[in-house]
Amino acid sequence: MTTTTTAANPNPLKGLLAYGQSAWMDYIRRDLLISGELQRIIHDDGLRGMTSNPAIFEKAIATGKDYADILSSPEAKKMDAKGIYEKIAIRDVQAACDIFKSVYTESKRRDGYVSLEVSPELAHDAAGTLEEARRLWKEVGRENVMIKVPATPEGVPVIRQLLEDGVNVNITLLFAQSAYESVAEAYLSALEARSKKGVDLSHIASVASFFVSRIDSLIDSRLEEMMDHHDTDAAKRALIASVHGQVAIANAKLTYKKYQELFSGPRWKALADKGAQTQRLLWASTSTKNPKYRDVIYVEELIGADTVDTIPPATFDAFRDHGKLRNSLTEDVPGAATVMANLAKVGISMKEATDKLLEDGVKIFHESFVKLIAATDKSAGVHGGT
Repeated sequence: MTTTTTAANPNPLKGLLAYGQSAWMDYIRRDLLISGELQRIIHDDGLRGMTSNPAIFEKAIATGKDYADILSSPEAKKMDAKGIYEKIAIRDVQAACDIFKSVYTESKRRDGYVSLEVSPELAHDAAGTLEEARRLWKEVGRENVMIKVPATPEGVPVIRQLLEDGVNVNITLLFAQSAYESVAEAYLSALEARSKKGVDLSHIASVASFFVSRIDSLIDSRLEEMMDHHDTDAAKRALIASVHGQVAIANAKLTYKKYQELFSGPRWKALADKGAQTQRLLWASTSTKNPKYRDVIYVEELIGADTVDTIPPATFDAFRDHGKLRNSLTEDVPGAATVMANLAKVGISMKEATDKLLEDGVKIFHESFVKLIAATDKSAGVHGGT
């Protein structure tokens, strides 16, 4: 990653903070942590946090020698692949948390977080998720770690319990506004439970990770099928064209409006008065999948106060190079509602689409985890493990 901004040409990544948005990076790798590069990106680009997932670790383990010391250790010979992976992941997350500690302190616990995911194999196992999340929280042992838990029906009560216990949670795989409302409720009720016990609220942090580009990928493909159908009349074609490529951003704008409603009013004020911070929306899946769309569309169109955008490296570099800043999240919210109404008019159910995206998301994460364990197993064998 190279930074080419100057005083005359300010860095748009750094500029996000003036709009109340924090840029986090959807990436983690050992060489980034030990080379000083992460520290430089924090300084030069205003990076405020980091997220990881099985696919990111799988690439790092399969394609580099960054982890040879763990993979070839005598200890690794006695461990299974999942145990080796966790040792690698926990060390990286601890190191990243330590590097981000100054951001965590300076932002008064608002930023500086690094996320580590529970095994996707546990997505529909409430008891297993609770146990693993608590174990990972304890083993990382850093107050600026977030444990990632998917917002499956089984996951939401676990999220509620973890937050009440004082564990920071990054709630992942959110697609539907209704699912977002359920995790916001889990956060609010967990804080209220802590408040009743007289326990500190100020150090509890949570983000609700709302996936963006995957929505357009699915919806656009369905709209294109409709457009190609010989029975589609001119009026319907015009309606289809009006929503094509618009749904993910419209859905995000309406969800943000809901965030503003939920974190205002007397219920929230009672918690804020005791030091609670809001559970921010985090925009995830922000790389552009459709080459016809601007490569930074899911950063530029989702800028707003009290939000996070977790950005993969290529999109991060692109936004630094040519990103444009404006307060886009609150623009034309009635227009966003019209997009969603027109989507229903053309015959696409958003609920059905988001249910499928959640199901597919769990499956994709699980497949990535299987590949990760296989890569760890292979690398451990190559480096002398079992």
